[in-house]
Amino acid sequence: MDPHLLRTYVTVARLASFSEAARELGYTQSAVSQHIAALEQDLGAPLLTRRPVAPTTAGERLLEHAGPLLLRLDAARADVTRMAAAPTLGVTLAATSTALGPRVLAALPAAGVTLRVLTRDEIPAAVATGGADLGLVDGLAAPSDPLRLPDVAPLVTESAGEEPVCVLLPRSHPLAGRAGLRLGDLADARWLDAPDAGLPLARLRAVAGGTGFRPALRQEGTDLRTLLALAAAGHGLALLPRSAATGVPGTVAVPLAAPRVVHRTELVHGRGLRGAAATLAERLLRAPQATG
Repeated sequence: MDPHLLRTYVTVARLASFSEAARELGYTQSAVSQHIAALEQDLGAPLLTRRPVAPTTAGERLLEHAGPLLLRLDAARADVTRMAAAPTLGVTLAATSTALGPRVLAALPAAGVTLRVLTRDEIPAAVATGGADLGLVDGLAAPSDPLRLPDVAPLVTESAGEEPVCVLLPRSHPLAGRAGLRLGDLADARWLDAPDAGLPLARLRAVAGGTGFRPALRQEGTDLRTLLALAAAGHGLALLPRSAATGVPGTVAVPLAAPRVVHRTELVHGRGLRGAAATLAERLLRAPQATG
């Protein structure tokens, strides 16, 4: 299957327009139509209806394969280019909001770093395709257990630290005076759903048995400060790494007593790091680990 034809098909399906796809890809509309016709002939099935432009059943199935295939091709190109290129002076670090704790920030050099705050799902792909030299991904895990990351390319993952997690409560909350809280006892509480700024509610359900934790308010985006302000204002609870939950005005950070999980951060990168990327990776990995 010609990847150029496949990329054209994915673009047409995403934009639902041959003309818009042609504009984005820099082709003529006739060339786009020829690409789609050639791909349909190769596969022996119609992939798009024309009015309106939409994937057929076979086209929907192809889309399920197309994303990972194209991502893997982009990752291969970026990996080879990275090996052949001279080491660069600067370095791009992609990280989640909650991975940027005090010890990570202290490890950053005074200059030469571009920081991209992305979602957990975006970071491995950004590193694989050259959008970032290094990635910091975080999540809930049993102590010393690795995170489950999407298999987008042959990336290296290394533990960059673990720390306790806390439930962030308004100071006036009835449970604010507790020494510790059990996650299972909070399944019916009001929760903030901010999967890209805090720790996702879906992960809370998984570690607590798969039920409860319905969101009272949903926040989209990676802005951690907004999530902290919402929790302080009483709009819902949030589970956060201790470093992010401690010292927020108007709130109390109560440690999670059960189940026994930690906030884990992992460094993600390609093989054969050189130059500024290798130096920053070394600093991040040797930064003082959080303690219980």
